[in-house]
Amino acid sequence: MIRVVVADDQPLVRLGLRVLIDSEDDLELVGEAEDGRKAIAVVQRTRPDVVLLDIRMPVLDGLSALRAIVEDPHLDQTRAVMVTTFELDEYVFEALRSGASGFVLKDAEPAELLRAIRVVAAGESLLSPTVTRRVIDAFARRPAVHTPDLSGLTAREREVMGLVGRGLSNDEIAQRLFISPATARTHVSRVMVKLGARDRAQLAVLANQAGMVTPS
Repeated sequence: MIRVVVADDQPLVRLGLRVLIDSEDDLELVGEAEDGRKAIAVVQRTRPDVVLLDIRMPVLDGLSALRAIVEDPHLDQTRAVMVTTFELDEYVFEALRSGASGFVLKDAEPAELLRAIRVVAAGESLLSPTVTRRVIDAFARRPAVHTPDLSGLTAREREVMGLVGRGLSNDEIAQRLFISPATARTHVSRVMVKLGARDRAQLAVLANQAGMVTPS
């Protein structure tokens, strides 16, 4: 059972998400919050697998709530998905840097939102396919705020990391490098461990900050 917390300041949005989650046999809504401060408290109390955080909330915004959740060692198994109205909301970039496992749009189809919850709960990251490469391009055009230490990576791992930074899936990386998807997945996992990346989304950010990706 995947345990979920929903944080959004709009009652109708919370109601819609509650109905959607309750309709699925493998999902359980364990808490709700209407602002960022309450979201932190609910997540700390329930320790869900996934928390859906609206980026813009009163009292404390979703980004600040995200940082508090990610930095809490007792919540290292909780994954956060940011919910936004706009595909390229400025806060999305900072959310990915801060440890969000992905983001979805508020007008996404129910099936896409459910898939996001399940994908993130399984330890993967989720960037909407329609905006992934646009997000990556935007990162690539910005000056790096931090350059990760890549000295412990092999040449192949650097290559794989660069492709993750371009938004390629494991299957696409495998095709590009003429290796199996399982091998690609292993390389990605090893790079994440070496760099301390929380998930694939954060690894993509690190790749761009290291200058390993050029705008397409």
